[in-house]
Amino acid sequence: MTNSIALRTVTVALVIIAVSVGFYVLRHSDEGDPQNLKYILWKAGLYEMDIDQAVFTMARDPRRDKLVIGKTKQELRDSFGELLNVNEVSEYYRDGHNRGWKDKDALFVRNSPWMIVFDHDKATELVLMKGY
Repeated sequence: MTNSIALRTVTVALVIIAVSVGFYVLRHSDEGDPQNLKYILWKAGLYEMDIDQAVFTMARDPRRDKLVIGKTKQELRDSFGELLNVNEVSEYYRDGHNRGWKDKDALFVRNSPWMIVFDHDKATELVLMKGY
């Protein structure tokens, strides 16, 4: 009889967990939501999310700096793929770089408004270059 009770308890627990995960996934189904399960798994290195979508979602992620700060250029290339030099981005982004970070080593994440500032090959600042 105890095996039967234990089996029912485990079954109920698994159903509760499955329903909870299902509700969470439905509640955070928007791909731009930083609480979206795909984005969370991407940040943990457990899911290969579309990088452009991940970069877009970063704008709404209050913990986005943890993705960048302290990492080397190579580690960031491994995470984001293409990083562009200041001379490879639009004039708008170049102007923003020149206004506050002119003497700083900086790269841009893909073709996005995210600029990463480096000090000795380590990221020290993540800047969203909108309305600078």
